[in-house]
Amino acid sequence: QVQLVESGGGLVQPGGSLRLSCAASGSISFYTMGWFRQAPGTPRELVATSAPNGYPTYADSVKGRFTISRDNGANTVYLRMNSLKPEDTAIYFCNARRTYINIWGQGTQVTVSS
Repeated sequence: QVQLVESGGGLVQPGGSLRLSCAASGSISFYTMGWFRQAPGTPRELVATSAPNGYPTYADSVKGRFTISRDNGANTVYLRMNSLKPEDTAIYFCNARRTYINIWGQGTQVTVSS
């Protein structure tokens, strides 16, 4: 089974940018890949998804600021985050999903603060 490892989180000032990476241990070509986030005391929420053909979807709260992309050859999915806001502070989780399979990474912390 594919395993996922996120990286790229950290502390950034409001208005700044970060790029998260999610490296998979095997092929992601047939998976819908997604990024979710969870702030303390709140449920995990969908941020963005990338279908196997690369078609993206976004939560309304990040449209125009975040971009999801994938490199199937490198078994990696990315989340480029621009114009970050304090409300984007959360643990960001990578997800790989296909029929009967739902895989999560361990998460990476993103903190937006001055």
